[in-house]
Amino acid sequence: MPDLLIELFSEEIPARMQSRAREDLKKLLTDGLVEAGLTYASAGAFSTPRRLVLSIEGLTAESRAVREERKGPSTSAPAQAVEGFLRSTGLTLDQLERRAEKKGETFYAVVEKPGRAAAVIVAEVLEAVIRTFPWPKSMRWGSGSLRWVRPLQSIVCLLSDEGGAHVVPLTVDGIVAGNVTEGHRFMGNGRFTVTGFDDYAVKLKRAKVVLDTAEREAAIWQGAQNLAFAAGMEVVPDPGLLTEVAGLVEWPVPLMGRIAEAFLGLPPEVLQTSMKEHQKFFSVRNPRTGRIEGFVTVANIEAPDGGEVILKGNQKVLAARLSDAKFFWENDLRVARAGMAEWAEGLKSVTFQAKLGSQAERVERIAALAREIAPLVGADPADAERAAKIAKLDLRSSMVGEFPELQGVMGRYYALEAGEKPVVADAARDHWRPKGESDSVPTEPVSVAVALADKIDTLTGFWAIDEKPTGSKDPFALRRAALGVIRLVVSNGVRFGILKHCVRQVAIILEHADDLRGSATFKDGGSVYYKAASYDGSSVAADLLSFFHDRLKVYLKDQGIRHDIIDACLAMPGNDDLTLLVKRAEALAAVMKTEDGANLLQGYKRANNILSQAEQKDGVEYSFGADPKFAETDEERALFTALDKAEATITPAMQAEDFPGAMAAMAALRAPIDAFFTAVQVNSDNPVIRRNRLNLLHRIRAVCSGVADLTRIEG
Repeated sequence: MPDLLIELFSEEIPARMQSRAREDLKKLLTDGLVEAGLTYASAGAFSTPRRLVLSIEGLTAESRAVREERKGPSTSAPAQAVEGFLRSTGLTLDQLERRAEKKGETFYAVVEKPGRAAAVIVAEVLEAVIRTFPWPKSMRWGSGSLRWVRPLQSIVCLLSDEGGAHVVPLTVDGIVAGNVTEGHRFMGNGRFTVTGFDDYAVKLKRAKVVLDTAEREAAIWQGAQNLAFAAGMEVVPDPGLLTEVAGLVEWPVPLMGRIAEAFLGLPPEVLQTSMKEHQKFFSVRNPRTGRIEGFVTVANIEAPDGGEVILKGNQKVLAARLSDAKFFWENDLRVARAGMAEWAEGLKSVTFQAKLGSQAERVERIAALAREIAPLVGADPADAERAAKIAKLDLRSSMVGEFPELQGVMGRYYALEAGEKPVVADAARDHWRPKGESDSVPTEPVSVAVALADKIDTLTGFWAIDEKPTGSKDPFALRRAALGVIRLVVSNGVRFGILKHCVRQVAIILEHADDLRGSATFKDGGSVYYKAASYDGSSVAADLLSFFHDRLKVYLKDQGIRHDIIDACLAMPGNDDLTLLVKRAEALAAVMKTEDGANLLQGYKRANNILSQAEQKDGVEYSFGADPKFAETDEERALFTALDKAEATITPAMQAEDFPGAMAAMAALRAPIDAFFTAVQVNSDNPVIRRNRLNLLHRIRAVCSGVADLTRIEG
């Protein structure tokens, strides 16, 4: 079986696009080959800044012949039907077969497709992939029609087996496939021929190109660590930057430089962000001082002077960048030490959202809500309110204007310079968190209060103006905000009914609708009205609670809890207390994983079905009056006893929110319920006995339903 090597050589591919491009090339090519009738043993995709490469091993030499039969219309069918069938098959009437069937004679088309050589199929599939490749952005060049991320210069397409290597005949927009490529732009030794993937990889390395991205990443990281260790320092880990830099170089050569003394007083986050965003430098920290004192840059060439000139040039550019950062820092410190009033005034002219007013108006809402939430999370209300009022001020700072990713981080520095309490300053930094699934959750009470208030205000605001996520569209990141609320509440064990606070916040937004008319108006035939004013605050908040529940299902699914388990808990009272809801779901999920839990569920559903059918048939509700004196069997009497015992345990356990205890007591009913249904016929001929047994089934339903709505659980 032959092996296939494909290289698409171009000008520099943006680093951020390379990973996706590798996967797309592999999927599109292999899917196309399989669809055309070829199979393969394995495939691997690679990339460097100037090439996409695919290696396929064990490709079949040709596709198998295919014989396809298609049933057509009756031989007596109208001419139009027969002609349509002929068009769909590409055959003529004399090529069709006539076969006798029960309903008469029928036309059949037999299409035989001979096998095709791998080279023909590869050429066909590769050209289609190149012409339709899903680059996020692409360009045309010259007079051709081909689009690629950067001008495509050459194509290597080789099939190799024991008999040697053969170029696949292929021409794409004037580019003829061959067996010739080139190595490093500056250190390579010209163009060279290749005979297969192994030969290709070896010759590339000789030509100063490391093909494997993971190998380049390892070389960069190891080299950077060695340089830092030799200087008594350490490299600050940054996986994202490492991946990006590996996509910028074909032959990585790490070089370490020092930051000028004049800039060492800048906050480490500023140094790190400036070097990463502008220069793609790794930060180097002095473990003795904790300061960022150096950097590692990665060159794409082995310089004769060991990189001295490269370092000098980089240090010169870095000095200019850090001079700007120092200017921003010093200017911001002046405003911060004056009390940040200038920034507070500036927030009045910053629109949060056209229909929701300015950032200053939003800050007032958040501050009031944070003060209300503070006692529920163990925070001082005054500290929470103050933290909320200063949390957004750094949005007006020069530093955050230049580096938006430093919002919050700079807010803490400025709050401390303004003389705020450390706990208030920390909340200014942490109220943005968690920003995503991998981000940590604040635990300090003031930070939790402000973070919750911030996210709840965002959600209630957009719900009030009917700007909810739709399908895959979520321009305001409301799903992330809801997940942030869930993680804040659950991780910190916060106990409060979120619905009440949502209703209150919606009411505040609607109450101030007239104040926002200037920025939140809609015109309809000359009249102006505020869309949210027509909404009912309670219904908006209830809809938002449903959204929280949907996000909670996603969150708990990642924790291994099924959606039907969550639905069974959502049907219970208090479902706006997210911490309580999660505890109940975790306990129920644990019970349902046991044999007793699974069998109890079947017994409960059997009891509920029999009871529901009897109530529907008889037109009455069997909800009281079960009496042990009418029990005729030991199994019946044992079930009465077990239900009494379970109720005595479950009721106080639920009141104490001891869900594992309540679930265990419920699961203990499994054996007596099983025994009851094995030995007892519910629908007795004696109407008194039948009524008593149906009332007993109601007790099963009532006891279990006090824990969760088991009817919603699948199985």
